[in-house]
Amino acid sequence: MSSVDARVAKISSLVRTIPDFPEPGVQFRDITPLLADPDGFRETIDVLVGQLPGPIDVVVGIDSRGFLFGAPMALQMDVGFVPVRKPGKLPAPVFEEDYLLEYGSSSLNIHRDALRPGQRVLIVDDLLATGGTLGAAAKLVAREGAEIVHVETVIELAGLGGRKHLGECGVTSYSSILVC
Repeated sequence: MSSVDARVAKISSLVRTIPDFPEPGVQFRDITPLLADPDGFRETIDVLVGQLPGPIDVVVGIDSRGFLFGAPMALQMDVGFVPVRKPGKLPAPVFEEDYLLEYGSSSLNIHRDALRPGQRVLIVDDLLATGGTLGAAAKLVAREGAEIVHVETVIELAGLGGRKHLGECGVTSYSSILVC
């Protein structure tokens, strides 16, 4: 087994599936055990950073679990971190983007001055399902005039069409560690 395969196996072993949460029929992927394991968490950050296709200027993390992975990645790469937040959480003027979730709708905000035109951006979240959240973040980054270099998640739920939706939102480069 290669070292990357061993790391992926370790990360996978630290993500548990909770059936019927938050509603019947949903298989929730719980990253709590992964975050509680320092070696597994560190290896997750290392694998995510190792999957980047090229240099970036800033990491954009999505509220709230994208912060858990995006901020340490930014530190490791010595670049800035920009939070994309839920409504009412950012104090300065914002851009807002509405989107659909698996079970509802929501919106995301980014400060209007968070990114500069032409900046190379990595967008990070914990999970890709239908692509609504990441697609909204991609639209916010594009609205700022920045370039989306890559989108990364720890987990992808492949059967829910997230990658297709990201493509429709202009994302051309995407990777995840675990595909379920």
